[in-house]
Formats: sequence, C-alpha cells, structure tokens
Amino acid sequence: MSHPVDHASLGLALIGNCAISALVDKQARVVWSCMPRFDGDPVFHALLDSPDGVKREGTMSVEIEGLARTEQEYEPGTAILRTRLYDTEGQGIEVVDFAPRFFQRDRAFRPAQLVRRIRPLSGHPRVRLSVHPRGDWGATTPTFTRGSNHLRFVFPDHALRLSTNAPLTYVVAETWFSLSGPISMFFGPDETLGSGIEETARDFEEQTSLYWRHWTRRLALPLEWQDAVIRAAITLKLCQYEETGAIVAAMTTSIPEAPHSERNWDYRYCWLRDAFFVVRALNSLSEVGTMEEYLRWLHDIVRGAQGGHVQPLYGIGLERELTEGLVPHLAGYRGMGPVRVGNQAFEHFQHDVYGNIVLGAAQAFHDHRLFRRADESDFAALEAMGEQAWRLHDQPDAGMWELRTRSRVHTSSSLMSWAACDRLAKVAAVLNLPDRAAHWADRARIVRDKILALAWSEERQAFVESFGGKDLDASVLLMAEVNFIDPKDPRFIKTVEALEATLCDGPFMRRYEAPDDFGRPETSFNVCSFWRIDALARIGRTQQAREIFEALLACRNHVGLLSEDIAVGNGELWGNFPQTYSMVGIINGAMRLSKPWDQAV
Repeated sequence: MSHPVDHASLGLALIGNCAISALVDKQARVVWSCMPRFDGDPVFHALLDSPDGVKREGTMSVEIEGLARTEQEYEPGTAILRTRLYDTEGQGIEVVDFAPRFFQRDRAFRPAQLVRRIRPLSGHPRVRLSVHPRGDWGATTPTFTRGSNHLRFVFPDHALRLSTNAPLTYVVAETWFSLSGPISMFFGPDETLGSGIEETARDFEEQTSLYWRHWTRRLALPLEWQDAVIRAAITLKLCQYEETGAIVAAMTTSIPEAPHSERNWDYRYCWLRDAFFVVRALNSLSEVGTMEEYLRWLHDIVRGAQGGHVQPLYGIGLERELTEGLVPHLAGYRGMGPVRVGNQAFEHFQHDVYGNIVLGAAQAFHDHRLFRRADESDFAALEAMGEQAWRLHDQPDAGMWELRTRSRVHTSSSLMSWAACDRLAKVAAVLNLPDRAAHWADRARIVRDKILALAWSEERQAFVESFGGKDLDASVLLMAEVNFIDPKDPRFIKTVEALEATLCDGPFMRRYEAPDDFGRPETSFNVCSFWRIDALARIGRTQQAREIFEALLACRNHVGLLSEDIAVGNGELWGNFPQTYSMVGIINGAMRLSKPWDQAV
C-alpha cells in the first residue's frame, strides 16, 4: 500500500490482538505498548519522551549496521507488520511483528505477547537487538535475570519475559553481530513457551495470518477503496478489548491535537459515543462480532447506571473513576507535554450519551444473525436510558466536544436525545408493543420540533451549535446521518454551505468556530471532514465528495492509518493515534461513495 504523503510525524503502525497492542515505527522500533491492557502502564513509552527523537529507554529495537533505507507494510488482509531495513551496501533484513491471535480448542487465543521474527534478506547484514522495558511511566528500570534462552525483567509487582533464540550475550550487551539465519523473540508474561522458539514463532505467525485472512474474507466490502476499508476495519477491531468488549477511542495518550497546544488528552478509554460509531461502521461491513462483544460491556453500563446517570466514558474494565493527572518526568511527544493519564471528562454531563447507548444497542433487536438477540428485558433497560434522554434533551451540558468551562444546550446532544426516542419507538414496534411505540414516537416528535425551532439561526442561515446560539459547529451534520432531517431540506443544504464557508480549508474541516478553553482550534478534525463527505453525497454533490474523500485518503500515513487531526498547512498528523473516529470515516465514506458491485464488469 502506498500513499503520496510521507509524514514527519506519526509514521507508526499498529499491531495487536484485542488484548494488547503496540506501535512500531519505520525503523522497526516498538515505541509504545501498554500491558497488560490498553489503558495500563506503558512497558514501552519512548513515544511520549521524545524531545530530541526516540531514545533507547522504553523501546524494543532491531537495528541494521549502516542503515540506509527502510520499507514497511502490512501483510495484506492481516494485522501482521513487515519492516525491511537495508544498509549502505544493499544488504537487508526483514522484521515481522505481530501479536498472536487465533482460535485454539474453540477458544480465542490472544496472549498479552508481542512476537518479532527477524531474518536476513540479502548479504551478511550485522544487527543489534535491544529491549528496554520500563515501569511507572518510564520511572522504574527493572532488574533482569538470565535463563538458558530467556531474560526476565523484574519489576516490584510483576515480571516480564523475553524468550529468544538470538544469542543472549549479544542481546544483553547490545552487541553488533552477523545475522546468518532467522531468529525470533517473544515478549510478554513471565511464562515458558510450550515448544521450541522458532517452531512456536512460525506456527503463531501462520495461524495469526490465517485468522485475519478469514476475518477479512467475511467482510462485505464496497467495490472501490477495498484496501483502505480493510485496513480501517482491522484497525477498529484491534481497538476492542475483547475480554470485556469495550472499544477504546485510540491507543495513545497525550499526542497533541496541534503543535505546542497543550490539547493533550488520554484516549485509552471507552467513550460510548465513539464506540457506537465503530460498531455501526463495522456492522455496515457485516462484521457483527464486534457489536456482540461491545453489547456485553454496554449491558453492564446500562444496568449499573446510578440514578440513571451514565458517564460519557468508562475504563475498559467498567471503571468509573478515571482521575486525570500529569506525568511530570516525561517530556511528551516530540517534547510537547504535558503527558496526561486519566480523563476528567468522566465527570462531565454529556447528554448525547443516552442516544448513543440506544443507537448502539438498537440493531440487536432487529438482527437475526446474532447469537443473542435483544428482548423485552433489554428494551426495559434501554427505556431507562430513553427517560434520561427525554428529561435532559433541552438541558445544558458540556457537549460532544467536552468543553470544560462552558455549558449550553448543545444541538448535538438534543439531536441524540431525539435519536434515543425515535429508535425506542422503532424497537417497540418490532417487539409488538404498540403503546410504547406510540409513547416514544410522540416524545421524538416533540424533541424534533424543538430542535428545528431553537437550533436554527436566521442570522447565520444554518443550524447552530446550541439552542438560541449563533456559532457554527460541524456536529450538526449528524442530523442527516441519524435520519433526523431530509438532506434535501433547504435548511440542511444551507447549513452545509455555511459550515463550508466558515470551517473548511480545502478538504479539511475544523470542529467549531468559537474559541474554547485553549483558543481557536488550529488543526482540522478528521471525523468532521468525513461528516462533510457524507452530507455532500446525500445532498447530491457526489463528485465533490469523492474528490474530498480521495484527498483525505492521501493524508493517511504510509500504512494507511489516521490520527485525530491534520495540520492544514503541511498535512502532518496530530492527535491520538490511531483514532477510531477517523478510521470509521474511511469506512463510511467508501460505503457511501463506492460504485455498486454490478458495475465491476
């Protein structure tokens, strides 16, 4: 896969297995990996302590002596990464990185383990291997002990193990040596392997490759942009912590939304809003397994709601307290701190959350493929969420952009409250509950009338970000996406035009125009750009939508991934990575714009 833009930043690839993940740079260095779960302590943290480039501490690296150039790509249709390093004499090595994932004895095998396979490609290259895990966000250096074919990294409360058939003496001393044949490395829990290192590595790679190929083979792809959609789908799947079903918004914390902006947040948690969009995008490809896993997690959120209140986000193990703090000893991504752990947004009141819950669960009442279809008891639990949506649909909140110092009646929150009522009416009809269907349809009508009356600004000739307000906000584009309004409605068309005139720079779109706690947003917000594409296609400007979509695809990094934001001037990627919202936009855009399959021949 090739992309025309070579970004100076976030040239990273994601590997994972729905239990752990890691980010690998173009030089085959693991620069970020949290264990034993996505929101845990980073074992490899160098990405967030890089004011002068990536240090050796907090990395796992494979180097070739006299490095001249690199190549990196995914094995097609899989989450297996191949990096090739060449020296000045043309000698080369290949590094294969993956986290094992396959079925074993009818159960998913997904250990908290990274596997590296290294082999010579040509000549007699010399390599150097190094492994520098850290604890307590880089503050703790483990002691290590040496076994016959492994190193144990001992921390105060746990130990990690590197098993390898590379010469341990060279690994410990970080000595350059000639790579004459393949070697493999397993990094993860302090557990012994069941069989030989090379044999196990080869078996794990073959079975992991087969798993992902079978998974992607079942996707209902659009005719066009298939490679982009496959990569986006795999990336979204990797963002699900399968043990609980939670879906994280991104794998990182504290990648700034713009250079030196201090807009640095921790996204390694499950936002119900983001998770709904992930589930819906994968459902559009007929991948319902992710939704089934997520609904298990959502089931506990709904039934555990205290007094009906639901937080905008939770930990992937249903944790409620996500207290935000700083890690002062880390300099931050490219030296742009602060590094934050936790997210204060768990304290926010964001009223769109109830609509996102209902939207995320609604398909389970309609889809006959599911092992467990939702029933009347599930509907009763969702009605409690609908009651909250109804009660709060015209009350001020922090909004979907999580403003920390400003509370208004946000149009997007009221819109999702309408969606909760509307979908509950439809579910009630499926369950043959006519009284409940009429009840929720009546409430949906009331909320809809209120939005149409109070969110429209005659002065701006557009739907605006809050009731009675005047500022423009890209989130109102969701009106069409959730079927609130006919996209051919003149008010929606005028809104699109007003947003383009105010928030767009070419194919890029910012979130809103009003200054927030940090001033005016500098970078474009990728999901908003994709919302614009959807709106343009719906109102009939399809050719322009295709051109913008192609321009955004060209902004992906070298392996097809996107972060949260793009700098308009130079196309650099900013914000947490990879961002599920952005990868969702790729799938939705392709599904909306692709020519039908019957035009393939």
